[in-house]
Amino acid sequence: MTRALARSILKRMNPNDPNSASALDIDKLETQVDELIRTIDRLKEENRNLRGKQQELMSERAELIEKTELARSRVEAMISRLRSIETG
Repeated sequence: MTRALARSILKRMNPNDPNSASALDIDKLETQVDELIRTIDRLKEENRNLRGKQQELMSERAELIEKTELARSRVEAMISRLRSIETG
């Protein structure tokens, strides 16, 4: 719920009507709505940061996999050379 929508709802409440929310209840509701909006904004920022960190980690993982494969092929090549020296 946006702040404008919340205020629009609050304006429609009649403080003279005994069935309507009291001014204290309205203030409490407005405070809760503001807190909810701040929480949503904080969570959006946290989510954006986490997505960025996830992307960094995925890139780092890809680099490490590539380095591991390169090291594996070098070790396999060394083993092959050693075997050929033994038999030769």
